[in-house]
Amino acid sequence: MKVRVIVPCYNETAILQRTIDKLQEILDIDAQKQGYTYDLLFIDDGSKDTTIDILQQAAAQSSVVKFLSFSRNFGKESAMIAGFEHSVDCDAVVMIDADLQHPPELIPEMIKAYVEGYDQVIAKRNRDGESAARKWMTRLYYKMINYWVEDIELIDGIGDFRLLSQRAVRSLVSMGEYNRFSKGLFAWIGYNTKIMSYDNVLRDAGESKWSFKSLLNYAIDGLISFNNKPLRMMIYLGVSIFGLSLLYLIYLLIDTLLHGIAVPGYLTMIASILLMGGIQLISIGIVGEYIGRIYYEVKQRPKYIVRAANVAQPKKEPLDIPYTNHIQLDDKE
Repeated sequence: MKVRVIVPCYNETAILQRTIDKLQEILDIDAQKQGYTYDLLFIDDGSKDTTIDILQQAAAQSSVVKFLSFSRNFGKESAMIAGFEHSVDCDAVVMIDADLQHPPELIPEMIKAYVEGYDQVIAKRNRDGESAARKWMTRLYYKMINYWVEDIELIDGIGDFRLLSQRAVRSLVSMGEYNRFSKGLFAWIGYNTKIMSYDNVLRDAGESKWSFKSLLNYAIDGLISFNNKPLRMMIYLGVSIFGLSLLYLIYLLIDTLLHGIAVPGYLTMIASILLMGGIQLISIGIVGEYIGRIYYEVKQRPKYIVRAANVAQPKKEPLDIPYTNHIQLDDKE
């Protein structure tokens, strides 16, 4: 059995060597216990520090360390799909962050669950140590997105830290969309799933790459990627405003017949203009967001460009997704 651990990296000089050592320490022991081989695939997402130098040195010292280095920063979504595309022949693939906030100690338990027959083994963290404001905003986001999004359910605390079977990886790779929202894609492919909980771990070194702006953009990606409800909402809103406007015109007509022509109200006119103008701008913005995504999809640009690597390039022919795993499950969810 071949297990690969994929580690996206961006400016992780402060902690990367510790991450490499920790992963090797844990997996060297567990590989002997459970009888598998493994390697570590680090995706350098165009780092501006010495991340790639550390990876090259580690690869020279250990054959289990593999790396891909992008020509520039393409984003974590591109780093993840690059790792999956280069791992379609591995029996199991683990996705983990480079900052050790995802505890590597869970990987042996994930592999045990995979051997039992699960295609996705997901690590779910609690939010101990986070501020009350952040917890509240996170809960609000998940309530909102689960209300809007159809077909899937996103769970608070579940992120990218998970193990995927070969057929789950191939399913993800077979979806060629440019604008990817992996949280939704992981849920969308389904398969036999097991969830493991762990305590929230604070970052030891380095800085978070997620600013408020990037988190907001990520939230919008999640909202837009898996539904067309905002477009439909504009139709409902337009019909509602048309109905209210028609009722208001009838009211003005009756008032004119009963009391004669009155001087038009300045407040009413300004309020109507601002209301309709705001709704129109919001509607155009929502439609534009969808059109923009279509624009990026039809250009069919590559999701990433590799400048250096010590791992074989992925296959380009269509992937055959096996219908059965190495253990067939009939009685598990």
